[in-house]
Amino acid sequence: MSNKRSQPKRERILDVAEELFALHGFDGVTLRQIANGAAVDVALASYHFGKKLDLFNAVFERRADLLNSARLDALRACQSSAGEAGPEVEQIIEAFLRPLELAQETGDPGWQHYLALIAYINNSPYWGPRMMSKLFDQLVEEFIAALRKALPGALEEDLYWCYHNLSGALTLTLAQTGRIDKLSGGKCRSADFEAAYDHMIPFVAAGFREVCVNRRNATD
Repeated sequence: MSNKRSQPKRERILDVAEELFALHGFDGVTLRQIANGAAVDVALASYHFGKKLDLFNAVFERRADLLNSARLDALRACQSSAGEAGPEVEQIIEAFLRPLELAQETGDPGWQHYLALIAYINNSPYWGPRMMSKLFDQLVEEFIAALRKALPGALEEDLYWCYHNLSGALTLTLAQTGRIDKLSGGKCRSADFEAAYDHMIPFVAAGFREVCVNRRNATD
């Protein structure tokens, strides 16, 4: 608690809210619980953020720019090194995913909570359409454009379905449910981020090629 008390109160409120929302979702948390965890009065939490929904939005928006910038920087770097031909599918997928791994490997529990919160929101039919588009659609469209160039002739619906499947795999990885730990008898760990992304990148890239190129060629 001493470390939390040394933080500015506004940041303490955000950190505690981030953790509680990630663990229990929006409906499983009260403003009073957040205030108690941050060692502040409910009135102060309301003063800084307004209603619980406003605080939920503030938590979700706080790290989004950092995450989006890291992913776009990775995309720009691989595009620059690839030259006019553009990067391969694997390089584009890696640029999309590796910054998430790096965030998870910082050891900062805040990033773990934030990425779990993204998983919760992205998997919710209520929160997903209300919150994901505002912060992440522009980023996703940049990557779709890069994949479109790497997979010439791909149908638009195939690109988006493949992204849909990528998003699902990523959501499960960010959530760290521990299910793979149990299924594999401990051979795989959901907290082994390097292994998670090392397997996801080639798996997803192969899926894009199969759906967007190979299957289409087979039907032409």
